[in-house]
Amino acid sequence: MARSRHSIEQKLAALRMVEEETYTWKEIMEAHNVSENTLRVWKVKFDTGGIDALKESRTWRHYTKEQKIAAVRDYLDGATTVEVLSNHQISDGSVLRKWIKKYTSHSELTDSRKGMNRAMTKGRKTTFEERFEIVKYCLENGRNYQQTAEQYQVSYGQIYGWVKKYDTDGAEALLDRRGRTKPENELSEEEKLKRRIRQMELENELLRADNLFLKKLEEIERRS
Repeated sequence: MARSRHSIEQKLAALRMVEEETYTWKEIMEAHNVSENTLRVWKVKFDTGGIDALKESRTWRHYTKEQKIAAVRDYLDGATTVEVLSNHQISDGSVLRKWIKKYTSHSELTDSRKGMNRAMTKGRKTTFEERFEIVKYCLENGRNYQQTAEQYQVSYGQIYGWVKKYDTDGAEALLDRRGRTKPENELSEEEKLKRRIRQMELENELLRADNLFLKKLEEIERRS
């Protein structure tokens, strides 16, 4: 993994110039010898995680096979490079481009070889309430799947799958359909109404969580 040539002080200085809105992005990029994508990633990291998120890791950054595939699929599904780098905590755009090239050429993406213990949290059984809480946390934190996996001790792949289900079919998709939920035709009218109200409440809560991060990205786009 290539180390950033920019110190934390340089990153903060560049972001202060962005905040002052008296410089163009081109001027800031030239002043700090930084690409637009990198500057955008710094902005998103700082907005969501503060100074700590800008600090350079002193250890090798490891990625699991499922992390790599999830990041590539997000990009191919239409997410911007900045969104993918931030959401999946990828060190640099060149790293993502290598994965995309391998994936699209049908070469196998594999786990990083060094010290995967921290990243390879095993999957575990969860309740609907846990899945809802986990997805909500992930959305509130800019879809940071790795951070969420470590926070709740579930696998990266589980979280990615739950968020994708929510994106496609809403909060109801987080329910476990293996015999624990009454089918619609067995519910009374009162039960149907209660279920629909609950589903609407969950949808609104998850949408609010997701919008927190989307607003930050929109703000960056307006300033560019």
